[in-house]
Amino acid sequence: MSISAPKSGESSVTRFLARMDWRSNVIYVAFILVFILFAITLGDSGFLSTNNLLNIVRQTATISVMAVAMTFVIANAEIDLSVGSVAGLASVITAITVTNFGLIPGVLAGLASGAAIGAVNGALVAWLRVPSFLVTLGMLGLAAGLAQWITGSAPQPITDSTYVQIFGGGNLGPIPGLLVWTALAVATGWVVMNRTSYGRRVLATGGNPTAAAYTGIRTARIKFSVLLTSGIVAALAGMLYAGRLESGRFQWGQGDELTVIAAVILGGTSLFGGRGAIIGTLFGSLFMGLVNNGLILAGLDVAQQQVIRGAIIIAAVALSRKK
Repeated sequence: MSISAPKSGESSVTRFLARMDWRSNVIYVAFILVFILFAITLGDSGFLSTNNLLNIVRQTATISVMAVAMTFVIANAEIDLSVGSVAGLASVITAITVTNFGLIPGVLAGLASGAAIGAVNGALVAWLRVPSFLVTLGMLGLAAGLAQWITGSAPQPITDSTYVQIFGGGNLGPIPGLLVWTALAVATGWVVMNRTSYGRRVLATGGNPTAAAYTGIRTARIKFSVLLTSGIVAALAGMLYAGRLESGRFQWGQGDELTVIAAVILGGTSLFGGRGAIIGTLFGSLFMGLVNNGLILAGLDVAQQQVIRGAIIIAAVALSRKK
């Protein structure tokens, strides 16, 4: 009796599908499918135009920048809910300082505001062991209220053309400046996460802090550093908001924390720590921008857009799992 050999093609495909970690790679599949769907249904609305595609990049740049730093926070099994409010606070502090004291002091003041909040968050979490959810939730309200208080809810214009050119309002040849900032943030984050001992210590601390401590990793210092960095990067994102929109406002960044966290989780970073994916985070951010852009072109109202974004965030959390 002869036995027919299995088809090699089918066997290879089956083995490949069995090995694929769908929860880590679903963002790439979802991005391609949604892009094709919008290209087909919204082609006549200008979805595929170069200007619209560049607008998606510009509109997601601040989310992408914050999401890179958030990847380290979440991979460390912590969370930072204050990033959106820190961005708004940094935008107004930068605008006020640039107007009164010049470019360099303005940039330093904006970054310092983020560093101060990040340091407070990190110290409370790392050494006083207050849950990061509670610390950063409180800081969300504090930073938002402070930004509104010092400005009297009024926008703070930025008239310094050099600042606007560097921080989001200009182009490097045909390339939008915000795309350059995104590329720099992603490249730096990827190298640090995947090619340095610091990245390995972040993942080890997030995966099993007790085991990490036994190997000599100073887990409290790691927790402090990721939250400090998150605050500084959120401030940078606020400065990019101010440069692109030529003003500082307490509203800039409002609600961005949820979009940032969704982008990170959709990108394959574990909500429970121990796994981080910088490139996945970038695609998660672009996916959120793609969805927002498509919903607007499709004519959905704000309430309908919120429903869909909320469903995406729920899906992002559902896709997360413990290692």
